[in-house]
Amino acid sequence: MAGARVVLTLAVLLAALCPSARAQEHEAPPPPANKWSFAGPFGKFDRGQLQRGFKVYREVCQVCHGLKLVAFRTLADPGGPGFTTAQATAIAAEYQVKGEPDEQGEVKDRPGRLADTFPPPFPNEQAARARYNAVPPDMSVIAKARGYERGFPRWVGDIFTQYQEQGVDYITALMQGYKDRPPAGISIPPASFYNEYFPGHAIAMPPPLTDNRVEYTDGAPMTVEQYAKDISAFLMWTAEPHLEARKRAGMQVFIFLIVLSALLYFTKKKVWHAVELHPEKLKPRPPSEYPRA
Repeated sequence: MAGARVVLTLAVLLAALCPSARAQEHEAPPPPANKWSFAGPFGKFDRGQLQRGFKVYREVCQVCHGLKLVAFRTLADPGGPGFTTAQATAIAAEYQVKGEPDEQGEVKDRPGRLADTFPPPFPNEQAARARYNAVPPDMSVIAKARGYERGFPRWVGDIFTQYQEQGVDYITALMQGYKDRPPAGISIPPASFYNEYFPGHAIAMPPPLTDNRVEYTDGAPMTVEQYAKDISAFLMWTAEPHLEARKRAGMQVFIFLIVLSALLYFTKKKVWHAVELHPEKLKPRPPSEYPRA
């Protein structure tokens, strides 16, 4: 009886620790890795891709999602989408932002300026909930806020490859992960949509992208896959607008440390050269050689 109880206890523990095959079947799969121009220690943003992603944001995403941490002036900053100052000024003027209170204390809308940030799509969270029964997240840093566990041993290799694109890979997969109906055995709440890569699979946001929804003028494919990659790259820039400067500074520091190490090594060799030629000078003298008082 004691042996049977031990076996039963072990079986219960294994069942608790190991998810069932059916549970594993319905877990969100890891998003596929994509090739990004900004990946790696020498990566840089693709200006054309950033401008296409910005167009997708303006024509699709900004209806629900804001960029409250992104200023219009950054559109013309080095390392960004590559707009000129005049273009960034014109883009800012297309938005209406809250002005300063007048003499009567009333706040009126005015055209945006370079120093302003992108205005939110809703005046407050209550207005967003009344329309969508949820508050759409701000997208300023969502490429850094979202991600997934890479697991062992992939995270070990990520240390050497400097893989930091979990967020953009997840967003790209999410945009393409919508299915017309959930698989057998999975039920989702009403007013939700099944997404293969979303945790829990039930997402309140309807599929935002369809083929040919946003018109590209540079010859890029107007497909959901291309739209997803372009908006993900743009959101990577909004989350880390100084990525190129950071990588450039990191490489300069790395080169400096290599040169410094070489200089320190040769300085040590120079200082200790005479001692290496006459090692007997390091031997202590016997007491008989010390001068007597």
